[in-house]
Amino acid sequence: EMIRLALLSAILASASAFAPMSGLPSLARSAKPAMSVKMQGSDMSASVPFLKRPVNLDGSLAGDVGFDPLGFSDVFDLRVLREAELKHGRFAMLAVLGFIVQEFYTFPFFPKMAPVDAHDYFVTQGGGSQIIFWISFVELFSVVALFETIQGKREAGDYAFDPLNLATDEVTLARYREAEIKHARLAMIA
Repeated sequence: EMIRLALLSAILASASAFAPMSGLPSLARSAKPAMSVKMQGSDMSASVPFLKRPVNLDGSLAGDVGFDPLGFSDVFDLRVLREAELKHGRFAMLAVLGFIVQEFYTFPFFPKMAPVDAHDYFVTQGGGSQIIFWISFVELFSVVALFETIQGKREAGDYAFDPLNLATDEVTLARYREAEIKHARLAMIA
């Protein structure tokens, strides 16, 4: 009996939210317009408006919207963080691409199977050790690139690899950098 009464009260309360306010005409006309609460000033983060923008995230990097709720940019060098974000994002984009392509194409010397089952198969066939080997190989070269980034000899993540010459001017390059970091973040979430 008590559950029925609670359920009926909940239904009536939700239905009354959509009913016109005919019972309180004076309140409806005399109410002042509501003021919206909006954080003012440039010291607030664009991504999380109720948090202060981290000092080191000034918007100079592509994709910088002031999102650093844990404060890593106050502790670590921002160039090192961006290098790591780009590297992990690029690997994540390749992984997402490999996951999708595997649905439609299989190399002739591999069995056709679902991507999730392929993980277990390749781990039993020694694929895990190959992955560790190639990641170690990439890490050796990325350490050299990281030192160049810290010394200011190159921008974070810039390997001067543009074989199709897509970034012809600074505006196009900035647009591609913005797109890359957004796609990298999305792939890392995926």
